[in-house]
Amino acid sequence: MGRIDVPVTGAFLAVIMSDIIRIRAGVKRNGFTLCLAGMVALFLSAMWLVWMPEILKLAGIFLTSASLVTILIGWLKIREPAYSFELTPDKFTYLHRFGSYSLDWNNIQRVDIPRLHTGLSHEPLELVGIRLKHYAPLLDNISPRLASNILMQQRPLLLQAQRQQCVGGGCYSDSLIEDDSFKSPEGKVYRGMIAMLAHRMQRMREAFGYDLYLYASELDREEREFVELLKSCQQKALEHY
Repeated sequence: MGRIDVPVTGAFLAVIMSDIIRIRAGVKRNGFTLCLAGMVALFLSAMWLVWMPEILKLAGIFLTSASLVTILIGWLKIREPAYSFELTPDKFTYLHRFGSYSLDWNNIQRVDIPRLHTGLSHEPLELVGIRLKHYAPLLDNISPRLASNILMQQRPLLLQAQRQQCVGGGCYSDSLIEDDSFKSPEGKVYRGMIAMLAHRMQRMREAFGYDLYLYASELDREEREFVELLKSCQQKALEHY
């Protein structure tokens, strides 16, 4: 892939090591800070409950609940991988605490920002969409836990697509549960969460034109800049095939 100049915005970093670009997600920020702030607040709330009169105990309970939520959010941030994406001369890799998946550059048909059709206008979504040429390489390597997480993560987007279909005169099924059996064009049968992911990708392709979606919180820059980065890496990689 050679040298690629990656713009750095704010406190987000893209780490380049030889031919590997590692990108740190925005969601990873401030995990330790939130945990520390939550623990301090929890200590103060405990003191509040001990020393304040009974009439003010309700405020102390509220502060305790807020402290525990803050600690939980910070802990979830800490548990996220150090980097959310790795770009190499061969492939694009998505990293998550539930697993990862890799896409060969030559299996990516298109990368762009999906748009929601509202009447005569096309409203861009805060997402990066990836359309695949073949599903099998992804389905053969993704973990059921990550597939399940993607299904849950995409529920609001699918509901948005359903509402749009209803406005246009035809609705999707009310069910958000996908079929747990899928047969690929090559004849291989997938079952369980992997099959459900394959069906979901088909539905999302019909709705927005893409199979996989990267959310703004996972990126280190604006969606358009990230799209240009992926296109640049893909172009450089395909030049060497």
